[in-house]
Amino acid sequence: MKAIVWTKYGPPDVLQLKEVEKPIPMDNEVLIRIYATTVIAGDCEMRSSKFSSAFLWFAMRMWLGLRKPKKNILGQEFAGEMKQWVRM
Repeated sequence: MKAIVWTKYGPPDVLQLKEVEKPIPMDNEVLIRIYATTVIAGDCEMRSSKFSSAFLWFAMRMWLGLRKPKKNILGQEFAGEMKQWVRM
């Protein structure tokens, strides 16, 4: 599947279109084929790693990844179709 991937913090140039493996849902998870997604201010703030205070910067870096992002695909909102559901 194709995804916009970020592997480091910085300007929009750090985003790359890549082919990534389709995730395999675990117990109580669903696999969704995404048709549309958004870019919100929070995505831009996470990518740039520019926050209003040093405390907030440190807290967000601990949550997102200190040296590089823990998760490499941004996004919080989407619209799509459920393709697979795994029950426990």
